[in-house]
Amino acid sequence: MKIAGAVNVFLNHQKIILKERSMQSYEYILRQFLIQYSYRQVDSIHSQEIYSFLEEQTKGMAKATRRLRYTQIKTLFNFIIDKYDLNIKNPCTSSTLSKAFRTPPQMARKILDKEAMDEMIYNARNLRDRLMLKLQARCGLRIGELLKLRVSDVSDRKLIIREPKSRKDSEVAFMPEQIANRVHEYIQKKNLCPEDLLFPICYSTARSLIRSLVNKINLEMTPHDLRRYSATYASRNGMPIEIVSKVILRHQDIKTTQIYLGKVSDPEAIRWMDILHGK
Repeated sequence: MKIAGAVNVFLNHQKIILKERSMQSYEYILRQFLIQYSYRQVDSIHSQEIYSFLEEQTKGMAKATRRLRYTQIKTLFNFIIDKYDLNIKNPCTSSTLSKAFRTPPQMARKILDKEAMDEMIYNARNLRDRLMLKLQARCGLRIGELLKLRVSDVSDRKLIIREPKSRKDSEVAFMPEQIANRVHEYIQKKNLCPEDLLFPICYSTARSLIRSLVNKINLEMTPHDLRRYSATYASRNGMPIEIVSKVILRHQDIKTTQIYLGKVSDPEAIRWMDILHGK
């Protein structure tokens, strides 16, 4: 089988399971791959050729991006080898490639404490901004999910998440009673219609809002750090990790949730030991 045919079969399969942005990412790197190897047989491609191709395509890019491009080419070969039961080794599994494009180490992220989070919310200048912060920090919403919410997606204490990251038709996020009441008051106050966006601003505006608020308390964070805070706060206050994973973060794999949770400091570890066993 030639690379051109393999890429075509692979992309047709990926269209079924991937979202548009992920699909575009695959198409970009595979178009470059076709330029060089379109008429080559799949079993004729060697690891050194893959290495040279990736080095050229990812020159000057971040380590995470380099790793992504490597993984995409590796996934192509894994899929074709498995689908057609080819008796060949994936050329991307060589030690040279694995080391050159290994996963960058995860940097420990600072998790906001409750006082800092409350101060951020207090400093928000209007009801809209405060609600946006609370829905991320208390309910675990992603910023993209938050900005896509329409009034019709609000149902009592539930938020219907359309086209979620999990590729399900929809998901449900839950709100504490106090926040749910504030959301309904906000809708009435703004006289919003069912098809109106709940928060009609763009991502860059939302990011600027977060940046301006954290600057006031001398911290650095992104909108996604609010979601990370919601998980850590729930976990530190005794919520079972299964509930944190399935209800707040809506992860399919609990291992993903564990990555989100902040590092436990020594004083906090001691405090929990005292809570559990007494001083």
